[in-house]
Amino acid sequence: MTVDQSAISHGVATDVGRVRQHNEDSARVVGTVFVVADGMGGHAAGEVASGIATDALIELAERPVLQARDIVEQLTEANRRILESAARRPEQTGMGTTVAGLALVSGGGGSQHWVVFNIGDSRVYRLLDGHLSQVTVDHSEVQELVDRGIITAEQAQHHPGRNVITRSLGRDPMGQVDHWVFPPYPGEAFVICTDGLSNELGLPDIEAVLLDVADPQEAADELVRRAVQAGGRDNVTAIVVTLEAHESGADVDEDTAPREAVGRPRHEPPAGEEPTGESRSLV
Repeated sequence: MTVDQSAISHGVATDVGRVRQHNEDSARVVGTVFVVADGMGGHAAGEVASGIATDALIELAERPVLQARDIVEQLTEANRRILESAARRPEQTGMGTTVAGLALVSGGGGSQHWVVFNIGDSRVYRLLDGHLSQVTVDHSEVQELVDRGIITAEQAQHHPGRNVITRSLGRDPMGQVDHWVFPPYPGEAFVICTDGLSNELGLPDIEAVLLDVADPQEAADELVRRAVQAGGRDNVTAIVVTLEAHESGADVDEDTAPREAVGRPRHEPPAGEEPTGESRSLV
């Protein structure tokens, strides 16, 4: 499938929340690269780390040809920049950030694919055929408990340790970046958000907003408003991305096109491998 970029719309919203005094989240959109980051490390340092990460990733929008491996490499570069900045400024020692995002990349035969990526517990959700699913998998201690069957996903939502993350940028060595590669599908929508939103709103809440509010900017505003209203215990940031339902520039076979973006994430693909609709582990 190829996508006319004019068929892609987005909205961005952020709020400091009800408890925090400073917004350490960052959100950037350039071209078809969409990124959020949730900084950690104190009043100024968290904002610095998230800003470095999003600035590094939106540089990818300048490339004439973008591939999934470029995103992983740029996240490694962002990690290097964060560590370098902290080494020069003692007040930034220990700063870091989670990152989650979505980008349109080139595949074989002139086709295009979405790449969803994350490190940490910022998330990407996908709405398809009226159903919302979480694409990313949190890198957190609570998610590890869920994976081991010790607690349920519902219990994880309210677990006291749900904010303890196991991977982030700002570490040496850097944790592994997860990414998923799959074809675009007309009518789909994405939410890219920090945990300030996902900790306050469950899947049904987010799904309801996307189904009720067609305009992506209005949807992003409404998601953030509801998360703040539900508690606002952290900074809240959301990007909503939509692809027109009847996109004239699309070339897709609805009977055979892979439509799901679930399963285990990709890591570094072998040289020369083309993106597919399959989300499989390559390690």
